[in-house]
Amino acid sequence: MSLSQQPDAPERLQTLAPVRRFTVLTVNTHKGFTALNRRFILPELREAVRAVSADVVFLQEVHGTHEQHPQRYDNWPTMPQYEFLADSLWPQFAYGRNAVYPAGDHGNALLSKFQIIRHDNLDVSISGHENRGILHCVLRLPGDGPEVHAICVHLGLRETHRNEQLRLLARRLEELPEDAPVMVAGDFNDWRQRADALLKPCGLREVFAEHHGKPARSFPARMPVLRLDRIYVRNLKASRPQVLATRPWSHLSDHAPLSVEIEL
Repeated sequence: MSLSQQPDAPERLQTLAPVRRFTVLTVNTHKGFTALNRRFILPELREAVRAVSADVVFLQEVHGTHEQHPQRYDNWPTMPQYEFLADSLWPQFAYGRNAVYPAGDHGNALLSKFQIIRHDNLDVSISGHENRGILHCVLRLPGDGPEVHAICVHLGLRETHRNEQLRLLARRLEELPEDAPVMVAGDFNDWRQRADALLKPCGLREVFAEHHGKPARSFPARMPVLRLDRIYVRNLKASRPQVLATRPWSHLSDHAPLSVEIEL
């Protein structure tokens, strides 16, 4: 497994009180646009994300660069979208570029209040089809606890592609120590609910299925019906899973975000 090393975190991250409990949020940002791309709302989305005060944020469909949009939208940020969303609240962030095209690129990102000591973007694209990736970050929390693996996922629309991508994810998980704390979150596009069975041998537990019997309904955001988004954990305790489907979230993306409290 090849994970790129992150720069040393600021000294203040090393002197904080030990952390045993934290909050996770996952959201498909839809590249900063409302459903059907009718309006650019990234600044509003940033305020909503900030209001949750999650410690770790998993993002899918976030722009790194785009040459044309700054000319069309006055409020387009002068920095990558993930950096704009991180603002001053999340001092650490990582980006995994998945799709590259003449105007720019987009992919997955992770925002963290904790140090990201290594990160790696695993290309799980199926040749000739959608560009997809799995962003694998390793977090160091304040205190003497173990490193936490945070894996941000965005899988394909076709079931055969998802199955192959899930196998690649399972292979990555097999490379990790059996006792390593792991979080896997994102847009699985798994409307047929096949991922749980495929990932169970890896020791992953889906937090909504564990608490409510089934994964959360998260799509479309204004009236969630399909269970597309997931949060899985291994060697971690999860509590208070929530679907953020009311305003303002219902009008900020085509997916409703999911959140959960995690305890080491």
